[in-house]
Amino acid sequence: MHVEKFSPEINKVYQIEKYTLIHILSGTGSIQVDFNNYYDWQEKGIFLEKGQYIKFLSDTFLVRKIEFSDENKFYNKDVRVLFKHLISLGYIDLEECEDCKRFLSESVLANDSSADIIDVSSKQWYWQNPFNANKEEYQIIFDAKEIIDREYSNSLTNRDLVDIINQRGYNAQTLIKNKIGLSVKNLLNAKKLVESKKEIVFTDKSIQEVSYQLGYKDDAYFNRVFKNATGKTPKQFRDNFDFKNRDLFSQDIVTLLKEYHTQERSLEFYADKMNLSVQTLARKVQSKMNISLGQLIRLELINTAKLMLLDGQSVIQISQSLGFEEANHFSRFFKHYSGITPTDFKLKKYNL
Repeated sequence: MHVEKFSPEINKVYQIEKYTLIHILSGTGSIQVDFNNYYDWQEKGIFLEKGQYIKFLSDTFLVRKIEFSDENKFYNKDVRVLFKHLISLGYIDLEECEDCKRFLSESVLANDSSADIIDVSSKQWYWQNPFNANKEEYQIIFDAKEIIDREYSNSLTNRDLVDIINQRGYNAQTLIKNKIGLSVKNLLNAKKLVESKKEIVFTDKSIQEVSYQLGYKDDAYFNRVFKNATGKTPKQFRDNFDFKNRDLFSQDIVTLLKEYHTQERSLEFYADKMNLSVQTLARKVQSKMNISLGQLIRLELINTAKLMLLDGQSVIQISQSLGFEEANHFSRFFKHYSGITPTDFKLKKYNL
């Protein structure tokens, strides 16, 4: 097991070479994993498998990275739930797992306790039960995902793929649809899309090469499928990702939000600071960060409010500091965007 603490460079793509646990110790802003941006990474242990990547869209992060060297461990069916990406980040909630926090302490990590970290994390994942399935159902879902990951580039029809999966003796199609809300076809298309994005932005292959490699016999058809899914042609997507130049736009807007979000919420204010029109700023934020500027402002307010609540400040104090006219206005805002009242958030934290 290799443990490293570091401050990641903004917009640098960190390719995952080994099964890895990412623990973000501090920072503000968002992270990106496999072209999806995440803003709720606080108090989570993030698990990434080989072939994925992570990018930090701010220069304020301090991260602990744990790479696991025991490859055999990851053939265990109970362990793969941590690493095999389905529809979102694979993670465990550290707020609800004191054992996980203990294993992630500096003292424990001085020893080679990778097996213990993995075991306690997988138990926590099953306890979280994100798709409300039993263990046998999870194994079926992840068996199907492994087949998709193996066969996605082989020009199989949806029926071919379902038949291969069902050779294992079960009907995974209905189970996957019921538990994660996606069909086998959805999972296959999502896998092909993310792999095509990686080939487009991380290699110099022609679009035609990429399309043939992924099982498309017609690169014009691949272009249409890709644009329908992303809103951009493969070439536009390659240019926009800015793999080598590391556009600092995301950092600039995050810095502004960090400084002004408690006083300013109008889009016009941030557009003026960025010397852009509101429409241009909104379009660039959506394109670069896959989120609206309004959502970014609200997320910054929610994250600040959570920190203040955990610091022991009252709802009245926080509402005044964040510019709400009344405490009940803040409480309604907090519950609407976090799914829990400020009071219940504090109780959850301290009653573990």
